[in-house]
Amino acid sequence: MLSPQLIGFFIFAIYPIIWVFRWAWFDYDGIEVTYIGFENFVRLFTRDPNYWDSLLNTFILSFGKLIVEIPLALFLAVMLHGNIRGRHFFRTMFFMPNIVSVAIIGLLFYFMFASFEGVVNNMLFDWKLIDEHVNWFGNKWTAMLVIAIASVWQNFGINLLFFLSGLLNIPADLYESAQIDGANKRQQFMQITLPMLAPVMQVVWMLAIIGSLKMTDLVLVLTNGQPAGQTEVVMTYIFKYFFRYGEGSAVAQIGYASSLGLVTAVIIGIITIIYLVLTRRMSKVY
Repeated sequence: MLSPQLIGFFIFAIYPIIWVFRWAWFDYDGIEVTYIGFENFVRLFTRDPNYWDSLLNTFILSFGKLIVEIPLALFLAVMLHGNIRGRHFFRTMFFMPNIVSVAIIGLLFYFMFASFEGVVNNMLFDWKLIDEHVNWFGNKWTAMLVIAIASVWQNFGINLLFFLSGLLNIPADLYESAQIDGANKRQQFMQITLPMLAPVMQVVWMLAIIGSLKMTDLVLVLTNGQPAGQTEVVMTYIFKYFFRYGEGSAVAQIGYASSLGLVTAVIIGIITIIYLVLTRRMSKVY
């Protein structure tokens, strides 16, 4: 009964890893193959600063948006966990962006932040907050800000759902006892809600960090790495080498892209291990 899942796991997970590990040692464009040993890795570590720039952009974008996304999801989850009118409607609305196509989200935010007749520019201009329309995608930091906003809007709903599930598992007796002892709402949140949500929060942070580091399609739709490759993230950088866009080349560089993917997987794996070790130590302390 487990064989369909195991077969799919080996075909779509294990085999691609082996495939990438193999071609990382070759100069391979999809047709011609030449074994070059460590040359791809030497090129990566010594002659490709653009990769490291894209990796830095990935870290900035990921952790910059997560410090907004996770607290926002937690705040809304606590609010919607209470007995407020329309809470089921708001739960549905907040989760809806998570099931919308990324291409649609990218196009939506692209037109919202368009420099000419964009909704955001028109609103800011009408409110006299700006004197002239802003070219949001013409500057690295404003373009990354738009990507971060779009990503937060897309993903905070699933984190809200995780937090709501965790809140439902907290016994109501704890809050009743705290009220009898005179604890206010803030004290209840700090002393009951946060500690009881710690296991859920650990999983939410880990999934959010890994998902953010693997961000690809939203960047491709919104900026495609522009302006001048300054908003390139690591996954879009690898993608372009696989599909004939690396360095403007007309030939795919699958071997080099495989080495990029392998090094990136190791970096993400190290970050995940560090996170798990730190959270386990914190759970033992607290």
